Amino acid sequence: MRIFLFFIRREIQLSLKYGTDSLGTILFFILIASLFPLALGPEPQLLRQIAPGILWVCVLLAALLPIERLFNHEYEDGSLEQLLLLGLPPHGVAFAKIVGHWLTTGLPLLIASVPLALMFNFPYHAIPLFLFSLMIGTGCLSLLGGMATCIALGARRSAFLLPLLTFPLLTPIIIFGAMITDAQLHALNYMPHLQLLGACFALALPLCPFVAGAGLKLAVE
Repeated sequence: MRIFLFFIRREIQLSLKYGTDSLGTILFFILIASLFPLALGPEPQLLRQIAPGILWVCVLLAALLPIERLFNHEYEDGSLEQLLLLGLPPHGVAFAKIVGHWLTTGLPLLIASVPLALMFNFPYHAIPLFLFSLMIGTGCLSLLGGMATCIALGARRSAFLLPLLTFPLLTPIIIFGAMITDAQLHALNYMPHLQLLGACFALALPLCPFVAGAGLKLAVE
């Protein structure tokens, strides 16, 4: 457990050291989401109708910006092999890095989404459920994105391969997440969509770290 916490702390320290990457991710999310009200006009009903899909897609794009660098620095400078020799199994190393990615990327995106939700005319009572579903969704994004990064690690064109691996896996997350918020805004039953999103997270949580750990082993071999 100490080694696992060491990896998470190391990831947070690296994020603070290279703070421009995290700041750039948040600014990208805010700027892209802010362009839609400027382009479509300030009509409250229109903004509320399109808000769920827009915010979820913007979160997806912003969360995937730093995912390529999750293991690339350690792989390129050769320190990945040393990290795997510290006593934590490969899937534990992968899971710790994924948790660190969520803490440094997913959590700030959750905070930044609150003023954007208000800008899109979300009612106050809808914001807690929106944040809760977004928390589950960003967790799935980190797990699936980290798994895809490990699979593509060492490939010659990983920057091109990574979106091809990630986007199809993330499509259900975007659909269920947007439908949760849309159903609540229209006073419909959102529980089936929330349960499906939770099922995706429950499936990704044990599976993705093991697949990512196998990818790390193949990359160092």
